[in-house]
Amino acid sequence: MHPWNSTVGSASLKLMLKLLRRLFQRRILIEDSMKSKVASLFTAPMALPPPDPQFVLRGTSAAVHTLHFSCGGPEPDIPLLFSGSENGFIHVWNLKTHRVDTALDGHGRRSVCCVKTMGGKDRLLSQGRDQRICLWDLAEGRTSVTDSVFTEHVGFCRCSLVQVAQGRWLMAMAARSLEEVQILELPSKTSVCTLKPEVGAKLGMPMCLKLWQLSCGSQPVLLAGYEDGSVVLWNVSMGKALSRLICHQEPVMSLDFDSEKAKGISGSSEKVLSIWSLNEQQNLQVYKTHELVNAGISDITIRPDKKILATAGWDHRIRIFGWKKLKPLAVLDYHTATAHCVSFSDHSNPRDRLLAAGSRDQRISVWSIYAQT
Repeated sequence: MHPWNSTVGSASLKLMLKLLRRLFQRRILIEDSMKSKVASLFTAPMALPPPDPQFVLRGTSAAVHTLHFSCGGPEPDIPLLFSGSENGFIHVWNLKTHRVDTALDGHGRRSVCCVKTMGGKDRLLSQGRDQRICLWDLAEGRTSVTDSVFTEHVGFCRCSLVQVAQGRWLMAMAARSLEEVQILELPSKTSVCTLKPEVGAKLGMPMCLKLWQLSCGSQPVLLAGYEDGSVVLWNVSMGKALSRLICHQEPVMSLDFDSEKAKGISGSSEKVLSIWSLNEQQNLQVYKTHELVNAGISDITIRPDKKILATAGWDHRIRIFGWKKLKPLAVLDYHTATAHCVSFSDHSNPRDRLLAAGSRDQRISVWSIYAQT
């Protein structure tokens, strides 16, 4: 063999051996990396999956637009859930049997948008798209409308109640005139005042209302969310707007307020929750905002213990947040259509408390999420 050919063959062999060594080392590194990743799957803490509904209530035969619990009575009182549907019926659900005890028909088959008990489960208030607010007597098996208020309002704004004395309530409701809110005393139906925005304010229609007072006997205050995306604080006794804050670019669909922390939250058709606070000078100011995955909030409610809140979304989902920092805690994905409403129960024992959600899919999902929070 020629010396030159021998030299070339030796160099080629050395190069091949060097490449093989590198490939072998790289394979060992890849295998070690894969082993460590597989091991981490078993050693890393796994996030708890969201719970399933504790039970589901079916039988409304229409979209569910409003929910209200009455569970605070002593044993052997039966815990109840009231639901209002698009077909005009109010169903009274027995939460022990998970069946309907009573079906009430008082709104001419027009959608029911609000139901509230008044000092006990025997007295009920309901609001329908028939422009009537009905007062019901449900004691001793009765199912009769004892009185009603003609609202003359054709929008979707739910009325709001606050008890100001034993047997006396104030009710805020959207009035006939576009931007006005009327305050009535119940059960007398006496007009207290009409809240009118300043000329040129251009707030649009009131979309959601929240009457509240710091303590029994203190001056009642109203928070109103409007079509232009603003939230207005009203002094009911003076009939005067104290503060206005633009929270959204779209109409305010729902709001709730924590009077202990002087902090509230609102949602709209946008992908944003707006959190705002009320200072000592009675001025509303933006506290923070939280961006959502999907747009559209139908309803917001803060749990009575002020630890968590729930939202009903246009994306069919119920979202649970920590109220202190608005930390996302869970996404409850059960419904197959828009979620219209959410409500927390008023059981005296925290372990018994529930969350209910109503949807366009005609179902009511009931969740026990207290162990997880």
